[in-house]
Amino acid sequence: MIPELKFDDKGLIPAVIQEIDTKEVLMVAYMDKEALRKTIETGYTHFWSRSRQKYWKKGETSGNVQEVKSIYYDCDEDCLLVMVKQHGSGACHTGNRTCFYRKI
Repeated sequence: MIPELKFDDKGLIPAVIQEIDTKEVLMVAYMDKEALRKTIETGYTHFWSRSRQKYWKKGETSGNVQEVKSIYYDCDEDCLLVMVKQHGSGACHTGNRTCFYRKI
């Protein structure tokens, strides 16, 4: 079910997470094939943490889970767009709804 995607030299692909109803960009994280497989199988986002070097399900400790509605990949096959229903207060670990709350 997973198409031929172009993962980087560490086996990762960036995933842009967007709220399906509001179209807000909530966050950007990285997946490898296993995280993508878990995301597809469970219907909730899973990622590879580059800093902690382990898998994590978004919201596993906070309860702010992301229910996957659809997954797209770009024309170069090297980036994912994951449309989700964000449950709980938001996506950012800072307590903000989105990780993109600061403006230049």
